[in-house]
Amino acid sequence: MSLRLTPMAAVLTLASVWVVCFPREAAAAEPEPSQARLTSWAADNGNGTYSNPLFYEEFEDPDVIRVGQHYYLAGTTMHMNPGLMVMHSKDLVNWELASYCIDRLDLGPRFRLQGGSVYGQGIWAPCIRHHDGTFYVFSNVNGVGTQVFRSKSPRGPWARNQLPGMHDLSVLFDDDGKIYAIYAAGRPTIVELNKDLTEVLPNTRRQMNAPGMGEGHHLYRIRGKYFDVSAIPGAHTDQVVARADSIDGPWQVERMVQSESLGVPTQNGLRVSGRGENRTFIIMPSDPNAGGGLTLHQGGIVDTPSGEWWSIIMQDHGSIGRMVALVPVTWDNSFPIIGLSGNLRKAPNTWIKPNTGHTQAPRPAFVRSDNFDAPTLNPVWQWNHVPDDTKWSLTEKPGVLRLHSLPAADFWMARNSLTQRPPGPECVATVELDASGLAAGDAAGLALLSSPYAWIGLVKSGEGVTLQIFDQTHRTTVQAPVSPTHLWLRVTCNFDTEKAVLSWSADGKDFAPLGEPFTMVFQLTTFQGVRLALFNYNTSGKPGGHADFDNFTVNEPRAAGSERTIPVGRIITLTSVADGSFLAISAQDSSLVNIPSNSPIAATPAVRFQVIDLGKGRVALKTGNGRFVSAADDRVVLKDLAGAAPGATESFQWVNLMRGHMMLMSLTDHRYLATKPDSPGSVTVSAAGPSPDRKDGACFKWKEIE
Repeated sequence: MSLRLTPMAAVLTLASVWVVCFPREAAAAEPEPSQARLTSWAADNGNGTYSNPLFYEEFEDPDVIRVGQHYYLAGTTMHMNPGLMVMHSKDLVNWELASYCIDRLDLGPRFRLQGGSVYGQGIWAPCIRHHDGTFYVFSNVNGVGTQVFRSKSPRGPWARNQLPGMHDLSVLFDDDGKIYAIYAAGRPTIVELNKDLTEVLPNTRRQMNAPGMGEGHHLYRIRGKYFDVSAIPGAHTDQVVARADSIDGPWQVERMVQSESLGVPTQNGLRVSGRGENRTFIIMPSDPNAGGGLTLHQGGIVDTPSGEWWSIIMQDHGSIGRMVALVPVTWDNSFPIIGLSGNLRKAPNTWIKPNTGHTQAPRPAFVRSDNFDAPTLNPVWQWNHVPDDTKWSLTEKPGVLRLHSLPAADFWMARNSLTQRPPGPECVATVELDASGLAAGDAAGLALLSSPYAWIGLVKSGEGVTLQIFDQTHRTTVQAPVSPTHLWLRVTCNFDTEKAVLSWSADGKDFAPLGEPFTMVFQLTTFQGVRLALFNYNTSGKPGGHADFDNFTVNEPRAAGSERTIPVGRIITLTSVADGSFLAISAQDSSLVNIPSNSPIAATPAVRFQVIDLGKGRVALKTGNGRFVSAADDRVVLKDLAGAAPGATESFQWVNLMRGHMMLMSLTDHRYLATKPDSPGSVTVSAAGPSPDRKDGACFKWKEIE
């Protein structure tokens, strides 16, 4: 009778026989330092790879085109001014602001916060195109119509005309000279436009017979066929693509991306009851066991001169707003499908940069801080609705931003609130405030613009100036026992925890929190994430005094943190996020297994691996006895390479997720190392991607062995 050991039993036998060590001379070089020098988020990892999101801040409804060697990206700005952002890149990873299409979206009183508002409306879901030497951006405005912007340069200036309203439209300049527009959800409508793009041609309206199509259209003609990419309406959905030989169909529809969350969990929800100032807010915390994720949906596709195809696609990310990811596209059965061969309809969070023929060092998209010394505002700033340009100044007192207060019932309806998007995963925004010019009824300070909102600032009454914090969620006001007129205000945002701390300082060095941490949420009232805002308004029903803002800074403590590091050359352990089990070496069959965290083997070299740098973010894992972790079909084995260099089966893309987690993608089939949670045994190369709660066994934490 023979005795067959299970993988778990085989590991346990190692306790008395493991006597190996790692040679010091095998250590590789230190990690690529270029990313560590950055103080603001950049998607470029500096080693030939990138990690999503492209911008760790809100960028909604992306549409992307290539013009020669250059790429242009347009995104939604809703009720903010200036509006319609156009970005430029030469490598699809590092971007810069080219221009805004419109300086003031002044289309009626409500756009100026007069007699109402356009929160959650404004200008959205743009389509960017280039034809015969002219750039075009098409975008709808709720209740007004479709705006057409055109310019010879992506940097403007932009001329504007208007078409009838078309929801989530896309435009195609066809090879035969016709110009098509597609819009609406469900059964989309297709029309033809005249050459001047000033009207819809009569008798050209037809419905697209393509069951399963959604909204957020991106219409193309590629390789002689018509393609329409759209997102299925609703929260946490997928994107589909339709294909036809003729614009009139018949259309075939394929799922383009499916349930890809990139490991981003569902975050705080919001329930609202009542209307106007009688609204009450209930924050619903996410359920970590629900498994619901924020999936990729709505985005365009683009090619490179080398023949690669890519998609820039949107994803909800909680209170920071909707962000965008760059993901590879593989053509499968003549359809553009997001993902890599062997793992289609899923997307890697870290991957090789596109082959655009251009080499670019890592660079953040925006400079956020502003000392207000320049004659113009930093272009990252946007006004909440159309401002009164006679009531703010950079020249009345050179070197500061002066905001004159205008009458408003509250911060929500205050004109001339100056905003910008806070970056993640964490940021610290600080501003210096001189309130000596306030008049009775004025309230000035630093806010988080959302619904609900919160602010910290100074309030002037007949009795003097007081420091206050207001939290709209609970309608609570907290007043500090001080009466300053010159101080520093700070908001610290953590978008992992969805919490913000509002604090103040008398000297700009030592800060004290005021009130309880504010819970940030994403909601559809503004259809945007939370925003930093500088404000000054007056509650007396008439204009008041002025507030001077200076030295606005935004720090990003985790822009290049340890969770973006690959520990090449180091000895590490790998533990599962799902159950804390260790990856370990099986003595029985030279395979990789996982063992419980409380196993005695967890304290032996059986769980130690050296990370060998293979370049471009790819690594091999070497054991103390010189073997390498290797993918063998669905299993993971240990292979003696006899001095040869690691090959494809020993090569793994190191994929960094935020929150300190990582994954290992095999280059053989683009799937990930995975364990079976709470079930010690063989490790496989079977996971398609991370689950939103990261409890599926494919996500790991690494720890260096000293």
